[in-house]
Amino acid sequence: MDGRQGDIIEAAKGLFLRYGVKRTGMNDIAEAAGISRQTLYKAFANKDTVLQAMIRSLADRVVLDIETGLPKAEGLGAQLDVIFKHVVIEHYDFLHSSPNAEDIVAGVNASSQEELEAGARRNTRIIARLLEPFANEIERSGLTVTQYADFIQRTATAAKYAAKDRTHLLDLLAALRVSTLKVTGASEPAEVLEAERRN
Repeated sequence: MDGRQGDIIEAAKGLFLRYGVKRTGMNDIAEAAGISRQTLYKAFANKDTVLQAMIRSLADRVVLDIETGLPKAEGLGAQLDVIFKHVVIEHYDFLHSSPNAEDIVAGVNASSQEELEAGARRNTRIIARLLEPFANEIERSGLTVTQYADFIQRTATAAKYAAKDRTHLLDLLAALRVSTLKVTGASEPAEVLEAERRN
C-alpha cells in the first residue's frame, strides 16, 4: 500500500466512524482525503474496495501489535491477554467510539467478510503457535491445537459483539482465559490473575 492509499484509508476510517458506511460516499472520501474523485478512483474502484483495504490495514496492524507484545508477555495467560487486547478489546473500543457502530458492522458485506475471515485465520495461527507447547494436554481433552486455537479466536471475537458493555466483555475474556489455562494445564502465579481481575 502506498502513502496515498494509506491517506485515503485513514480519511475513510474517520468518515465511517463518524457517519457510518452507508452514509459515506466516494465524494466524501475524496474530499476528506484532499484529492480529486479521479485520483480516488485510480486508487480504489469503489467504496467496497476502500472498506476491504481498511479492514486489511487494521488486520495487519493487529498482527504487528500482537507480535510486538508477545515477547514481553511471560506465560500463556499474559500472551492471551496480548491477543485479547489487540484482537478484541481495541476493536470493541474502536467500534464503540462511533455513534454509528451498528452501521459499520452492517456495512461489512460479503467481500469485506472475506477480509475479516483472512484476518481471523492469521490470528488463529498465532494462537495455535502459543498453544503448541501444550499440545498433549489439549489432545487429552479430545481437541487438536488447531481446533482449540480456532475456538479461542472465534469465542473471543464473538464476545465483542455479544457483550452487554465493556465490563461484561472483560468478564467474558477472563472466563475464556481461565478455561484455556485449565485445559492446557499452564500454571499462572496467583498474583498475575489477581492483577488481571483488578484491571
